[in-house]
Amino acid sequence: MDKLVIRGGNPLLGTVRISGAKNAALPCMAAALLTDEPVILENIPQVRDIETTRKLLAAMGAEVELGYGRAHHRTTICAKTLAAPEASYELVKTMRASTLVLGPLVARCGRARVSLPGGCAIGARPIDLHIKGLEHLGAKITQEHGYVEAATDRLQGAEIVFDKITVTGTEDLLMAATLADGETVMQNCAREPEVADLAALLNAMGAKIHGAGTSTIHVKGVSKLHGAKHRIIPDRIEAGTFIVAGAMTGGDLNIAGCDSHHLTAILQKLAETGVKTAVKPDSVRVMGDQPLKAADLNTEEYPGFPTDMQAQYMALATQAEGTSIVVENIFENRFMHAQELVRMGANIKIEGRRAIVRGKTPLSAAAVLASDLRASASLVLAALVADGETIIDRVYHLDRGYENIEEKLKGVGAEIRRVGDLLPKRAVGLTRD
Repeated sequence: MDKLVIRGGNPLLGTVRISGAKNAALPCMAAALLTDEPVILENIPQVRDIETTRKLLAAMGAEVELGYGRAHHRTTICAKTLAAPEASYELVKTMRASTLVLGPLVARCGRARVSLPGGCAIGARPIDLHIKGLEHLGAKITQEHGYVEAATDRLQGAEIVFDKITVTGTEDLLMAATLADGETVMQNCAREPEVADLAALLNAMGAKIHGAGTSTIHVKGVSKLHGAKHRIIPDRIEAGTFIVAGAMTGGDLNIAGCDSHHLTAILQKLAETGVKTAVKPDSVRVMGDQPLKAADLNTEEYPGFPTDMQAQYMALATQAEGTSIVVENIFENRFMHAQELVRMGANIKIEGRRAIVRGKTPLSAAAVLASDLRASASLVLAALVADGETIIDRVYHLDRGYENIEEKLKGVGAEIRRVGDLLPKRAVGLTRD
């Protein structure tokens, strides 16, 4: 099992280019199931979740070609024949976004069999809103042996009001509604940029969607969708993570290839902590030459501060003067990184959904354990400013959503390397490249 070894203390200087958004790419890959013609997606990040989705689509009978390097991170998906409209537990258990295939499969094939995803480290991500919405669209749903089975002659347009804002639920039902007979109106929808990006692809495929990116989405069903080419939006969470890295290390870092309009809440909160930035439409320069000061944080659905940046913000709060109160409103168990930060010297107290972070505390290197994707990122950030050499275990979590993070960090001055199990558990000193 790979580990990252990081020696802290170096300011990050230079330019980092942001990859495509994993959370936009995954539903767009699922959308390719809606047509028997090729769908070409560009700016696909080279991360573990993309490979899992490739395996998932291939298991159903789709042809999936992943190209990187000179192919500009492109994938071509052709689901001409779907011999097995099923998502097995073996694949779904490793990536909960696999349930995004439920809507496209039942809309295209009239039937689907998708494993219930089971537990999740950061809390419940119920699929019940997906199921309730599909039932409104006329699908007959049964659950047995750990699987959801959906069947219909053809989905029918309907009015769907989400009881709770759900990103994957919005995306799943949006895809299903494109091939439903009649008009579907979806209320209380997620407004994330990734939802709007999916709708842009679907419209390029011949769908008739209006309002994506707002709380109300209208979909006029069509009888058939065709192939299309689409470029995935930049990853706003990766961009936010590197902005925090530049600020924490006292660096001067240019975050290139991002969409700063998607970063408004993150940039506003960081400004409260004293982080100085220069913002352009496709880049953010962060100048970490000012002391950090405490600021309270509440995670919210978009356009609020994203839960996927909460762990990274907590790492920054350990280096800010004063007390920050971080409230997690999206997931009930998303403070598992806190105890690992405490092992590195942070002063953090957890009270239910609140974390009280008292800073500024010097951090020291330790062997720490990653528990989920964003928790991994917070430990990397802490290690970048810690005294000594930190070893982060279970970095496969990090590989799910960050493309070549150690190479990107190394390119702007971090001392970081990846080691495997064959090497001694106590890493030796690093050499500068």
